[in-house]
Parts: sequence; C-alpha cells; structure tokens
Amino acid sequence: MSATKIIRLEAKQVDGFKIEAKARNHSMIIDQPEASGGSNSGPNPLEYQFASLASCVITIGHIIAKQRRLPVRGITVNVEGELDTDVFMGKSTATRAGFTGIKVMVTVDGDMTQAEKEQYVADIDHRCPISDNVLNATPITFEVN
Repeated sequence: MSATKIIRLEAKQVDGFKIEAKARNHSMIIDQPEASGGSNSGPNPLEYQFASLASCVITIGHIIAKQRRLPVRGITVNVEGELDTDVFMGKSTATRAGFTGIKVMVTVDGDMTQAEKEQYVADIDHRCPISDNVLNATPITFEVN
C-alpha cells in the first residue's frame, strides 16, 4: 500500500493585499509590491509558486543524492516565467491566466559529467510533486462556506 500524506494550509486576508498563511507552526506573509497596491511585506503568490518549485527541486535533489550517494555539494535553482497580467486584472480573456511557460535553471555543484547532471535533474523533475502539479492538470475543487 502506498503512503499518503495530507498537506494543509490556512490563509487569511490581514489588510488590503497582505495575507497571512499558516502551515503547521509556520507563518508566511504574502503581499503585492507597493507599485501594485500592496505594502511589499512579502513575496506575491506567483513568487511563492516559484519558491515552492525551486525548493522542491533542491529538496528532491538532496534526497536523491543521499539515496544514491552522489557527489553533489549543492544545488542552485533559478525560476522565471511570463504571463499576461491583463487576464488576472480582468482586462482580457484572450489568453489563460497562468504562465505561458516556466523555465527552471538548475546548477549542480558536484563531480559529475554534464550527461550525469542532466539525468539527475530529469530524475528530480520526475519525483518533484510541485513540478508534477504544475505540469499536469490537478483537479481543484472550491467549497464555499
């Protein structure tokens, strides 16, 4: 039987665009830049999505390196993507609200060939729940209380 785990998070509006999210005993502040009407108290939701993706890649990379005893000293990840802001601002419905593409640039500090690093990153991607959820349609249901 497979092991399953439920992940929970609660988020609430604090003031304007400022949001406090709680996961386990940790709190996170999500906000918009001042230029977008926020108070710049924290990263925005899109930046948190990229932080989730990058940190998942690093975490899974660390797990794989330990399991396989790979000579990896460290992993650095940069993520970038482009989206049409007119959609989420309600000015257009011509395209989708999400990113048109996401580029994940992974630097592996380790004694491995380029081909070994590329296979290692492919293995990370295969096991990363965040990249899986971004790549594949995951059903989302909304319940209104």
